Amino acid sequence: MTTARDIMTPRAECVNADETVLDAARKMARLGVGSLPICGTDDRLKGVLTDRDIVVKVLAQGKDPKSCQAGELAQGEAVTIGADDDAAEILNTMATHKVRRLPVIDGHELVGIVALADVARALPDRPVGDLVDAISTD
Repeated sequence: MTTARDIMTPRAECVNADETVLDAARKMARLGVGSLPICGTDDRLKGVLTDRDIVVKVLAQGKDPKSCQAGELAQGEAVTIGADDDAAEILNTMATHKVRRLPVIDGHELVGIVALADVARALPDRPVGDLVDAISTD
C-alpha cells in the first residue's frame, strides 16, 4: 500500500504568516517551487500560498507585496493529508477539494508535501487521469 509518506517531497519549507508576500515569492524562486505552506508562530499550518495566489490576490488587486503578509492569504483551515494515509485517500482528498498540492501532517508536524506530480509518478495512469479530470472541472 502506497502512503503519502512514500511519495511526498519531504522537509517542506514554510513561509511564516508574518513574512511579506515579497519574501514568500523570493523563497519560492530560491527553492524552485510554486507553493509554500504558511506556518504560524506556533509552528502550526495555517494554509498554503501559491504563486497564483500572489498574482491574483495581491498583484492584480493592487496590493503591495512588500507590506502584505503571507498569513493574510491563508483561507480557513488548510486541506491536509496524514503521512500514513493511503493513495486512495490522497486521490479522494485532492479530487474533493480540487487541490494539486497537499501538506502532509504527522501528528501536528508538517513533514512534507504531496503534489499532483508526485501522485503521477507513483500511481497507475488511470487513477491519476481521473484525478486530473476531477481537479480540472468546475
